[in-house]
Amino acid sequence: MRFGQWLGLLALVISLYILWQIRQIILIAFASVALATVLNQQVRFLQRFRMRRSLAVSISIGLLLVIIVIFSLLIVPAIIEQLQQFSNLMPIVLERIHSWNNWLIRVIPDNILENIRGLQYLTQSIQTWANQILRNFFILLNSSFTIVLGLLLFFVLTIMLLVNPGEYRQGFIMLFPAFYRPRVDDILSKCANSLVGWIRGTLLTMLIIAMMSYIGLLILGIPLPLINALLAGLLEFIPNVGPTLSVIPPALLALNESPWKAVAVIILYFGIQQVESLILLPLVMKSQVSLLPAITILAVVIFGSFFGFLGVFLAVPLVIIFQILIKEVLVKDILNHWHS
Repeated sequence: MRFGQWLGLLALVISLYILWQIRQIILIAFASVALATVLNQQVRFLQRFRMRRSLAVSISIGLLLVIIVIFSLLIVPAIIEQLQQFSNLMPIVLERIHSWNNWLIRVIPDNILENIRGLQYLTQSIQTWANQILRNFFILLNSSFTIVLGLLLFFVLTIMLLVNPGEYRQGFIMLFPAFYRPRVDDILSKCANSLVGWIRGTLLTMLIIAMMSYIGLLILGIPLPLINALLAGLLEFIPNVGPTLSVIPPALLALNESPWKAVAVIILYFGIQQVESLILLPLVMKSQVSLLPAITILAVVIFGSFFGFLGVFLAVPLVIIFQILIKEVLVKDILNHWHS
């Protein structure tokens, strides 16, 4: 290799290292772009009524802040209270499961017990899993200052992008050759439309799932229905993986009271997921890019491993963008015009 090639390789390695070090900031910037894209649709809608953009932006941001304040005043205190109750109940629940596990081992014959490998380690695995969740939760609370700074950066970037998105878009388009700039503009529009459609549909689905879960848990008399319903709605943001994880906390709480309640909770969540798959998704996800379930699960696991908690929640929108780029750039613009 020549000196210039070695220098280019060194520059590439240094660039990748810098990008890796600021990966969290890049994800926050992507989340800001996504939110600004959604709010920009609202701003454009208000501008149809001959409203100045500055006023339309102020109204859109004001509505978002009002929703956040109302949620903080009405919901957050109840969430904190139920989280404290949840942390107090978990040791009792784990002790009950431990006693049931020991009883089960005593009742099951030895020849059958030998074929059920790992049964005697069930309680230990559940307890380890629960302790890790609680430990990570307290770590999350201890790093609240960093979270506040990240949220502040997120909202500041969103407002800056929303005030004048055209300049940022044109600046990005200018990075490409002149002949390809119209194509880049078209691809960006497709990414924006797919992203807005997915976010709108997902938020509506999250709200409906949370309400259905809350009503069902209230009817069954499960402890802490609000926090479990909010968890079900929040995890709906992670397709395929989230709905499966959301059933674990209410099922454990129900198991502490009665085994039939735990079964009822599982049936309830299974029914809600069927309603979501057969009714909600076909209605609210018409503009969403179709994602294969295996690709979605792999994306959640990979982004979660590399980027942590934020990567899990941004995995699906990132996959939507990557899928459009692969389809439009790699397939249509390169492979379809590749001649031997």
